[in-house]
Amino acid sequence: MVVCVCNAIREKDVRAAAREGAISACQAYRALGRQPKCGQCVPFARAIIDSERAAA
Repeated sequence: MVVCVCNAIREKDVRAAAREGAISACQAYRALGRQPKCGQCVPFARAIIDSERAAA
């Protein structure tokens, strides 16, 4: 599933960044070499990161 259309970031990418230590959407995007643009994806990215952290 695509999380961020502006940056073409997929859910699996956000999950991988979270497993590597990203605790916020901005940290995950930076780990992927990108940055939030319009911001509509940030709440969804946060939810993915939170679920990864809870599963760890």
